[in-house]
Amino acid sequence: MRHIRTVNVETELPKQRDQFYGRARQSVPAARKFAEWSLDHWGLTDWARARDVSLCVSELATNALVHGVPPGRGFLVRVRYDGTLVRVEVHDSGSGVPHLAGVGGADDEHGRGLLLVAALADKWGVGERVPGKLVWCEFAVE
Repeated sequence: MRHIRTVNVETELPKQRDQFYGRARQSVPAARKFAEWSLDHWGLTDWARARDVSLCVSELATNALVHGVPPGRGFLVRVRYDGTLVRVEVHDSGSGVPHLAGVGGADDEHGRGLLLVAALADKWGVGERVPGKLVWCEFAVE
């Protein structure tokens, strides 16, 4: 006799939300709101790091839009929560590998997004996908 284990998807498996965005300026605030909605849905609205997650989504979505989304394409935002960790991924189809830029002058308008992500997140990195890449960051939930 085989024992079949029932899995409660809401409590035992990672919770994941995906949303695709087109190559448009309004996609960045929409991605941020999507992440905030996801955290709220999982009961993390009052979590101390919720604003850090929101800011990192804005930065990664902006980078994807400016550097990683060719005309006619878009990007995917994925937010996952497994009870101990929130992971944000932004997938795009552009070439190139993001890296931390040196700190520019006070008047520079670009180059600080990944510095902010590196400062706020517990971990961050870049992964491969075909075509393009995904940039991710993680936040421990205490």
